[in-house]
Amino acid sequence: MQITLNPIGHVHSSRAEVRDDLWDAETTSIVVDGDSFTSEALRELDSFSHVEVVYFFDQVAPEKIEHGARHPRGNTEWPLVGIFAQRGKNRPNRLGVTVCRILRVHGLTIEVEGLDAVAGTPVVDIKPYMKEFGPRGDIRQPAWASELMREYWTSSS
Repeated sequence: MQITLNPIGHVHSSRAEVRDDLWDAETTSIVVDGDSFTSEALRELDSFSHVEVVYFFDQVAPEKIEHGARHPRGNTEWPLVGIFAQRGKNRPNRLGVTVCRILRVHGLTIEVEGLDAVAGTPVVDIKPYMKEFGPRGDIRQPAWASELMREYWTSSS
């Protein structure tokens, strides 16, 4: 089976190069494709505080895709972890998903905070975040994941 997705828009960001951490230092918006949509497609989106953004890691070369396990970020102090047990960009279908705070919606532009995608990244879907779709019950994660995320969102080191 083959699945074909078309971008519904693109990321505009103050970060053009792919690198980890310090994502809160970036100014980011999503511009929805005006050839396919009108501003009606975003009607009432600003009544939500957050949005889930599904995007395509277009800068990951196909030969860099991981199909097994690896040390997250190449750090051998962390365990070998299967690609589906981490959120790295070298995923088989190169899809990223992030929950972002909506700052403003105007026309076909959504200004957001907390989107970890670089300028030009194709966006394949946008969904309002509803708390009922959030985790139910306790959340657990290994210590290496908390260590990896320590500087991910901060705006300076």
